[in-house]
Amino acid sequence: MTLERELDVAAHLAREAGARLLAHLGRGVTAQPKTGADDLVTAADHEASDLILAGLRSAFPEDGLLSEEAADDPARLRRERVWIVDPIDGTKEFASGSPDYAVSIGLAVGGEPVLGVVYAPATDELFAGAVGMGVTRNGARTGFSDRGEYVVSVSDTEFQRELHAHDLPGMVPSGSIALKLARIAGGEADVTFSMSPRSEWDLAGGHALLRALGGDLRRRDGRAIRYNAPRPHLEQGILGGRPDALSWLAGELEERGLPTAHLGLSADDPAWATLTPEDQAALRGRDGVCIRHGGGRVLALLVVGPGGAVERVGGDAFHLSRLSRDVTRALGSLLPALEGGPR
Repeated sequence: MTLERELDVAAHLAREAGARLLAHLGRGVTAQPKTGADDLVTAADHEASDLILAGLRSAFPEDGLLSEEAADDPARLRRERVWIVDPIDGTKEFASGSPDYAVSIGLAVGGEPVLGVVYAPATDELFAGAVGMGVTRNGARTGFSDRGEYVVSVSDTEFQRELHAHDLPGMVPSGSIALKLARIAGGEADVTFSMSPRSEWDLAGGHALLRALGGDLRRRDGRAIRYNAPRPHLEQGILGGRPDALSWLAGELEERGLPTAHLGLSADDPAWATLTPEDQAALRGRDGVCIRHGGGRVLALLVVGPGGAVERVGGDAFHLSRLSRDVTRALGSLLPALEGGPR
């Protein structure tokens, strides 16, 4: 499979969308909250999404499409090739005037990310790559660093609220996760992780860039990420980067017990073992079981019933506030399961 045409189209659309975003900034941007102060949307998000989807639909009419800012079409589930788009990854940064945002376009084939384009309009940096083709930044070949002391790119929100109190070495906070992954592929950082869940559109483009260089991105419990799921939202935090740094960081996170959420927990998930035997008996077979766990134990627990009603709450107040935020952001994606839809 050769993807030269796909890369050219995606790169062109990313640059064109980026130009629209800069034009919006020039006129002034008003952001509206979707689920909270950290989850925003602007008119620019919708305009960039419409532009990218129209271009992809015209160039590849047989492919499926998924965008954060467009109504989901279930027809994508029947397509082998699906384009996964985040028109602005880092809308909060975009709206505040920070340069730390990006346009992200990924192509998944059979659930695997094979192509990624991540464009940073503020710095005019275009990262583009595909499995078997390597990665370029503004047309020049790039790759992982070979530094010995790893740079760990982390969420600025998670750093401000929690990670600053931990002694994990090498942490550098920033905004857009898509841009984090692209900069790892560009050798500017080595590895990243999150405590809160992410969505497919946040990750697909950057994940493909890592895979194009022999790296990877996975769930915090070590399981693989597959794309074009019925609910395109991961249920837990992520971990990704160049292979040696990825192995190192996995060990560091386990040693320190740094937490992650797990939403929609079931008995088939590794994190189920963190529940007490009593809770395992009480919650087995229940939908809407959400926990925050670390160090082999549950730090916070929420059980969300049909329609989004909270049926049970427990745990440490700080971790419960973090878990509540994660559940609120993901509640729309959990509702189909809570109402008996596909898990």
